[in-house]
Amino acid sequence: MISFSKYMINAILNSYGMLFFSKNKIFALLILVVSFFTPFTGACGLAAVIIAILAALALGFSKAQMENGLLTYSVVLFGLGFGTNFEFGTAFTALLIVGALLTFFIATALNVILNKRGLPALSLAFIISTALLIVASKSFGGVGLTHRHIYWYNEMYALGGNRLVNVITTIENWNIPDFIAGFFRSMSAILFQVNIATGIILSIGLLIYSRIAFILMIFGYTVAIFFGVLMGSFNQVDVSYYNMGTNFMLVAVALGGFYLIPSIRSFFWIFISVPIAYLMVIGVGSLLFKVGVPIFSLPFCITVILFLYMLQMRTKPSKLVLTPIQYYSPETNLYRYINGKERLMNNIYHQLSLPFMGEWMVSQGYDGSMTHKGDWGKALDFVILDDEMKTFRFPGNLPEHFYCYNKPVLAPADGIVEDIIDHIDDNEIGGNNAQQNWGNSIVIKHTEGLYTKLSHLKKQSFKVVKGAYVKKGEIVALVGNSGRSPEPHLHFQVQATPNVGSKTLAYPISYFTINNHKEIVLQNNSVPSEGSFVSNVVGNAALQQAFNFQPGYILKVQAPNFADETWEVCTSIYNETYLYCAAQQAFAYFINNGTAFYFTNYFGSKKTLLYHFYNAAYKVLLSSEKQINVKDHFPLNVFSVNPIKWLQDLLAPFYIFIRMRFESEVKQTDGLLNDGSISFTSKQTLALFGISKHQSTAVVQISNGQIQSFSIINHQQTISALCSQ
Repeated sequence: MISFSKYMINAILNSYGMLFFSKNKIFALLILVVSFFTPFTGACGLAAVIIAILAALALGFSKAQMENGLLTYSVVLFGLGFGTNFEFGTAFTALLIVGALLTFFIATALNVILNKRGLPALSLAFIISTALLIVASKSFGGVGLTHRHIYWYNEMYALGGNRLVNVITTIENWNIPDFIAGFFRSMSAILFQVNIATGIILSIGLLIYSRIAFILMIFGYTVAIFFGVLMGSFNQVDVSYYNMGTNFMLVAVALGGFYLIPSIRSFFWIFISVPIAYLMVIGVGSLLFKVGVPIFSLPFCITVILFLYMLQMRTKPSKLVLTPIQYYSPETNLYRYINGKERLMNNIYHQLSLPFMGEWMVSQGYDGSMTHKGDWGKALDFVILDDEMKTFRFPGNLPEHFYCYNKPVLAPADGIVEDIIDHIDDNEIGGNNAQQNWGNSIVIKHTEGLYTKLSHLKKQSFKVVKGAYVKKGEIVALVGNSGRSPEPHLHFQVQATPNVGSKTLAYPISYFTINNHKEIVLQNNSVPSEGSFVSNVVGNAALQQAFNFQPGYILKVQAPNFADETWEVCTSIYNETYLYCAAQQAFAYFINNGTAFYFTNYFGSKKTLLYHFYNAAYKVLLSSEKQINVKDHFPLNVFSVNPIKWLQDLLAPFYIFIRMRFESEVKQTDGLLNDGSISFTSKQTLALFGISKHQSTAVVQISNGQIQSFSIINHQQTISALCSQ
């Protein structure tokens, strides 16, 4: 019973929150409460959504389908609109039930149809069902229109007597500019009200929920007024408060920061999208008025869907970015996108490693001055140098004198051997075989449209055959000096087609290190530049085992002043893995690609041990071979809201001035076979306008392939947690 009640509350609140593109429960509750400023209208909205939810469960819809509010927020609008415009009675009650179910049915169908095309159904179901009911009601003698929305003071009196009416009257009579009063009235009109008090409360709630959404509301409202004045036609009769709120202000939020990542470009396009909605309000509204049907939020729906569909037709990427994962908060969408763009590129690119062991130098990079030209310019040549920066030992007149000659060549990723050339002799040093340009080569297919080619290999050194399946890091051949190669070197390129002479494709290498002779720098999803000394990241077996969190794995954690926590590794329906603490309802999503372990998301209380572990082990390079300083950034939405953070939220679409940096380093303390004790140290640093301030330091202890403990020291507290399976 408790579980069902919690589900109903969540489903109802999400239905109301979605009126403002929010799933924030507190803001949704505020919307619900404010809707009862006109009690009868508020009751109709609540009754309608409850009817729809109960009917959906009776029909076999799952709780998950109904709880997110996407299928029922049109039902809330229907209930509010119906209660605002029609007189109560027996026929009214019957039509409320039938209309609520009709709206739900239409919403379900439209969501299925449009979502398949990556488009939202928005409030189309409300518009269709309400229009049908208005037309049909003309034939029903038992239901009639009401002027309740005009005489809403009467309901306020019934609700709170003279005291409440006096408060509302005082607010309504405040001496504030018409522009500001109009904004608040337009905000309230989204709930079918036209009063300043409701608008103020909703504005405060929206500001607390999302600073970006709030300024977008103001921006959309301002653009609409500006466009109307520019056209010489703005007046409150043609463009009502309802149209200002529902059709112009919500268009600005939807396209400025919800369905698009907030940016200066998304704000710019509001100058186009709001006037488009304005034209529809005037043009389409005039046509619908002739048949006695209000236009409602149709311009909003058409403008948003049209704009999103248009953006999906683009053939080239743009800085006007469709929201890839919807977190129902413009700030979270933006911060997650920025963070993901920087650190989650492994989800976009197929992971390729360097095709050799040890440290080599890039002797010729992309668009090199010697042979990497034109369509074949996106390639890399590698050699081995000694301490004197020579590629050979004295006298250097034979291929065997060169350090890279006869060295193993590795498969850069799993794949199938597409082609092999293995009949070309090595050149003499200084010689060249321009007729057989590539020399002995191997082409490996990794996925459709992605191949790698390794060339200038040694004749009869191949360890695999055509059609064989190879694993990443498997030896496939040895370096030679065949083809257009005056001295031994390894040629590596990525291509989209399987032919030996295929054009090159610019494509990044996943985790590798660069030795700049001052420090070892970790690189990920980048292309090494000419002259750099590069090597693969060599994994540590104990570290890899410690962070090999497989579904079903359970870790128990305890620390003084914290409740004991049990973390279980789970998998979502999208095949995302995460640590889940049931007692605290906390989730920490992560990725482990064998080279690095890193968290991608955290949801839940920030007073849990899981949250502190998320901060401590935000990114772990699963290697202890070299002293590598790993650098990363936290998404800003994870951290607590404060005045500076609010200012950042307001400016975030245009300028980021806060960064929370993460640095980590792994140290092998003993164990020659990489199975001894390992300490993983990390620190957080707040960078504000370029000024850095240390926030915390964490140490994770690993022994025998298991996480034994972690500790965190910050300004507020010291946490020492013990871990056990």
